[in-house]
Amino acid sequence: MTNDKRDAPAFTVDDMLALPRLSNLSLSPDGGRLVVSAAREGDGGKKLLTAVYELDKDGEKPPRRLTRSKPGESSAKFAPDGSLLFTSKHPNPDDEDEAKEKPSLWLLPAGGGEARPLAAPSGGVASFAVAREAGAIVFSAGMGPGAKDDEDDAKLEKAREDAGVSAQLFEGYPIRFWDHFLGPREPRLHFAEIPDGEKKIENAKDLTPEPGRSLDLSSFDIAPDGSTVVSSRWNDTEDPTGKLLNLVAINTKTGEARALADDEAWYSSPSISPDGKRVVAVREAKSTPDEPGDHTLVLFDLGGGETEGGRDLLPGFDLWPSGAVWGGDSKAIFFTADAEGHSPAFRLDLESGDVLRLSGEGAYTDLHPSPDGGTLYALRSTITEPPRPVALDARSEKQSPRLLACFDEIEDLSLPAGVERVAAEAEDGTPVPSWLLVPPGASADSPAPLAVFIHGGPLNSWNSWHWRWNPHVFVNEGWAVLLPDPALSTGYGMEAIRRGWGRWGDIVYGDVMGAVDGAEGHEDIDGSRTVAMGGSFGGYMANWIVGRTDRFRAAVTHASLWNLENFHGTTDLGAWWEREFGDPYKDPSKYREHSPHTNVADIKTPTLVIHGELDYRVPISEALTLWTDLKRHGVKAKFLYFPDENHWILKPNNSRLWYESVLGFIDHHARGGEWERPELL
Repeated sequence: MTNDKRDAPAFTVDDMLALPRLSNLSLSPDGGRLVVSAAREGDGGKKLLTAVYELDKDGEKPPRRLTRSKPGESSAKFAPDGSLLFTSKHPNPDDEDEAKEKPSLWLLPAGGGEARPLAAPSGGVASFAVAREAGAIVFSAGMGPGAKDDEDDAKLEKAREDAGVSAQLFEGYPIRFWDHFLGPREPRLHFAEIPDGEKKIENAKDLTPEPGRSLDLSSFDIAPDGSTVVSSRWNDTEDPTGKLLNLVAINTKTGEARALADDEAWYSSPSISPDGKRVVAVREAKSTPDEPGDHTLVLFDLGGGETEGGRDLLPGFDLWPSGAVWGGDSKAIFFTADAEGHSPAFRLDLESGDVLRLSGEGAYTDLHPSPDGGTLYALRSTITEPPRPVALDARSEKQSPRLLACFDEIEDLSLPAGVERVAAEAEDGTPVPSWLLVPPGASADSPAPLAVFIHGGPLNSWNSWHWRWNPHVFVNEGWAVLLPDPALSTGYGMEAIRRGWGRWGDIVYGDVMGAVDGAEGHEDIDGSRTVAMGGSFGGYMANWIVGRTDRFRAAVTHASLWNLENFHGTTDLGAWWEREFGDPYKDPSKYREHSPHTNVADIKTPTLVIHGELDYRVPISEALTLWTDLKRHGVKAKFLYFPDENHWILKPNNSRLWYESVLGFIDHHARGGEWERPELL
């Protein structure tokens, strides 16, 4: 295979950062209006700023910007009257404390005009849901332990600030999540009716007084008539290994909570039917070292009855569902699930139980069926296209979507190369699927070096556009890029999960190497100039690889796990890992067997270590230990440190430095280029 390089378009990191990042699609209850959030580079590349745009769902008109404050707006949802609610850190014009930077809830009238603040609790609005028919909302806002109301909470915050105190006292587990500590405020759910005119919400009803930490990580929905809120909630246990998210229904008039599900499972993303009678939620069974927990959709009857206790809606469905939403007639549920390198949209008929795959290629999110049930709106992306709005016929199988008018940067996007689906075999004969991108001009006479991207998770899949690990920026620099889905990747059934469960260092490693062997066999790829790279679990695997083989010219290990025993005690959800590797206090053998640090004496591959200080999923201690161990053993290594980033590199200018450093490092070690220290480093 030869790729013609004539007239191949360029795609640099600046080109990538110029693209709008679309998220949070929202359809009005009457189906007449469609909006989306778009994030763009702002403040000289120091941050991403988000605004809300209206889309022309039927015609060809370009998106129309609706909001434009300097801090940005996000999470837009429609009220029944067509007004638009969203969150923003834009200061309240009537608030003397303009330095306050906690998100408030705002309302943009249906007829246009100026947006006005609707609710501004002292702890900020974390998330909210709107009743489809009643003018009511439920929102999550943190309050200090023991605070009676928002005024009480504000006094407590001021007292802490005046005393210069930022200390926290923890009594439960976990105490932090991804990039923030859980406290000192406790999330509470508040209910209120949307006031008329210019009024603000005053004295919203606290549905969950004295919740402790029970609503950390919760998700919720509100019934169309505003009578019921369904929320996930931590179970009542002090055992970190037994922590699970139950499901409760809360009466908004009385505040009474009724358990819907309190079994050995994790419930999330509840969605209440348009008729208000039922709720569907994602159920993840609790995993053990012997068996990974399966995922499914479960239906509950909000009035008791036949589905009390929950009914599995997808028996025998060998994929993991997510993002479930109801059709307008309450007779169908739409959801997505990873499936063999894609993440299609599905339609589940509740009466027959039949599941119809609506889409073919691509990864779908933000599903919104029209009220008449005929059209499904969504955001869709692929390996070669960032998220964009599309429409599907809600009853046709494996169709190509109708593309809605989008932003010019996305409409006009042209990339250096396409992507092809390839497959190799592991030692045991199991197929290992991958995506492969080859740069223009690569041929048997001029083969391209290969960059192997190993995805994080590890319960994950390469099936969509990626901002952090964008292969096209590497293809632009002459690299072929391999995106393998080894064992533990989602979208290949439970057997693929079982096969790699607790066997990171042998089965998953073997699959990655099998995929690399297959790609290096292509005549237009130079197998002698290959680099391994990944983030999170992908970084773990890069660390493991260089301790087992010296076939790679360089490795890039971002936010990576290094010493699994130490990681267990420092990560935000350390006890969760016991569900795969067992109790380390009784038997640490699996942690040690699969820990990359045990092979440090065998590492000879030049390695670039990257980590953010604010990463609590894979704490900075992993990178510091890795760095010490590499230098102690004489490995050619560099450490790129971001004091203001977490598990992800989010700020545009930091992203530029990330790509510049990574590309310079692998070019130097795999292609003999001269290393040039990035100017800002």
